[in-house]
Amino acid sequence: MTIPELYAAIDGSYESVKRILPTDALVEKFVLRIIDEKSFERLKNAKDSHDPKELFEAAHAIKGICANVGLDKLSAQASVVAEEFRPQKERTMSDAELDAHLDQFFQKYEATVATLRDYIAAK
Repeated sequence: MTIPELYAAIDGSYESVKRILPTDALVEKFVLRIIDEKSFERLKNAKDSHDPKELFEAAHAIKGICANVGLDKLSAQASVVAEEFRPQKERTMSDAELDAHLDQFFQKYEATVATLRDYIAAK
């Protein structure tokens, strides 16, 4: 599987990442780091506790990480959470809506990680 094929499989934007990372070797190196990114675990833990500070910080970190490697849809989903918990901002989502949004986000993230692991195994 080529890097452009990988990006199609993970619903990423190969064009976006190539503006930041000029070679496929660099793209591969950085997108595979998503597998071990600790901010996802932080966000899962924060979902359970509904800790506003932790939800903001973890979601904000994920938003940037995903944007930098062309995972624009994951970045956008994380951005919704970051904006919901941005300091000094009123919440607009109920806890149930937040949990549903995070569940969808985690499904997409886990599917992305599974595809990345399959890519590694096929090399």
